[in-house]
Amino acid sequence: MSTGTEGRVVEFDDSGLNTWCDDERFEVLRGRIAEYAAATNDPIAAHRDGDVAPPIFAIVPVFDAMMVPVIDVAPMDIFGRVVHGEQDFHFHRPIRPGETLVSRARAIGYAGRSNGSTIAIHIESRDEAGELVNEQYLTAFFRNIDAGKTVGEQAPEHKFDESLRSQDPVATVPQHVDDDQTYRYAPASGDPVPLHLDEEVAKEAGLPGIIAHGLCTMAFASWAVLTEVGGSDANRLKRFAVRFAKMVFPGDDLETRIWKVKSGNGITTYAFETVRGDDVVLSDGLAEIAD
Repeated sequence: MSTGTEGRVVEFDDSGLNTWCDDERFEVLRGRIAEYAAATNDPIAAHRDGDVAPPIFAIVPVFDAMMVPVIDVAPMDIFGRVVHGEQDFHFHRPIRPGETLVSRARAIGYAGRSNGSTIAIHIESRDEAGELVNEQYLTAFFRNIDAGKTVGEQAPEHKFDESLRSQDPVATVPQHVDDDQTYRYAPASGDPVPLHLDEEVAKEAGLPGIIAHGLCTMAFASWAVLTEVGGSDANRLKRFAVRFAKMVFPGDDLETRIWKVKSGNGITTYAFETVRGDDVVLSDGLAEIAD
């Protein structure tokens, strides 16, 4: 039996790995794209007009499918301990209005640690012709749960290189989380979780009040990167990854800082983070942009 700061030891089910969930179909509407852009304060005209989807909109078609594989691996009685740890998008092309996407997800591996264990989820979205539109890696983190071992694949790395701090960022973008941000983001994204919408539910969960959606904060960072170093062109963004480090609240003032890492083979790689004062709320940010 675990004691002290060690996590509760729980056995995960290896047989649930690499099993695709049922397909989820999603019709992409121009109005839904525009609603999402407005709900994330996106300043890019093509996004706000619904001509092309903002990068993080890619979470919307997969929302119902993305956590299903976790149930195949982790027992239901520990789901109260799960949080969204990391998200990593790999874009083959942007999402466009008028198309129907078919998405599915699978757990590819897990890693057991005494302070908490992770399950890596691989998600893919294709168009009706079968063309791969994007892939995503979601890392689900179970607080104070120890799966006891590491099995299968883990999500790709995107660790921030601390040596970058010796140089100034190439761009710094101030951002503000509106008081009504969560009430706009919830319907636009299809995420109805009450921690983002109900003060009493949030306080009963031990929070000071409602919290902003992590993917909304990630969307803020994505348009900061695109506008500063990507020519405001979603076609150029090939990868975008973060770790959700701290909670964000309505009314927060944020800042996204961007560093150039390297260029080669037609791709420029940037590291970034989003902060609230001294608190890093999005860490280990990585963006790959086609030249």
